[in-house]
Amino acid sequence: MLCKFALSILAVVGLSLSVNAQEKERAAPVQIRAVLHDPVHPVAELFYTDKTGAVVPLNFRPQDLTEALFTVPVNGSLVLYDKAAIDPKNPAASLAASVKLPPDIKRGIVVVLPSPAGEKPAYRMLVIDDSEKAFPGGESRVLALIGAETAIQAGEHRVPTNPGKITRVPPVRNVNEFNMAQTNFYYQEGGSWVAFTERQLQFLDACRRLFIVHVTPGATAPTVTTIVDTAPVGVPR
Repeated sequence: MLCKFALSILAVVGLSLSVNAQEKERAAPVQIRAVLHDPVHPVAELFYTDKTGAVVPLNFRPQDLTEALFTVPVNGSLVLYDKAAIDPKNPAASLAASVKLPPDIKRGIVVVLPSPAGEKPAYRMLVIDDSEKAFPGGESRVLALIGAETAIQAGEHRVPTNPGKITRVPPVRNVNEFNMAQTNFYYQEGGSWVAFTERQLQFLDACRRLFIVHVTPGATAPTVTTIVDTAPVGVPR
């Protein structure tokens, strides 16, 4: 009887260790905030896996970041689907987009973009490290989606932005009494720099911006979509 009891205890312990090992193998959830950039089709019905394992809608906001969401990476990649009912035997059939996550990233800003016509999956994604160390308050990022060389002038900074790359713009300190500074975008044509956007923006340490440089069908010049991320302000008590 004691032998049977001992074997039962070992079996329970073994099962517990097995479950614990499986839990350790599961990827830790990653916090993301996403924005859809698709001027031609600005609305998309996409889904992600939340930290409980459920496939739920990704509720985009027009030209804005979503609320903070938690998703579980799949083999080190962030994955989006085009439907909630995924065939477990063929999940690739529902794949809408995927991107390999940078090592050790815990928080990310995800830019969802349409793939070129005829390519699959239908969308592609870019990930920006959203940690305070990697993207401090007051800084900006520029994502250039056109083939021509572009550049930004923001206050005292003049920064070239390479096609398909995400470029850092340091905090702007050369501002007026209203914290405003001239912010211009240029593209290179025939050896000359041509301004296509000129405006004044307010630069504060509590505010970060993502500038997306792109073209729309029928346009004769590039344009800039601006995503503003403002740190929440605590209410005095």
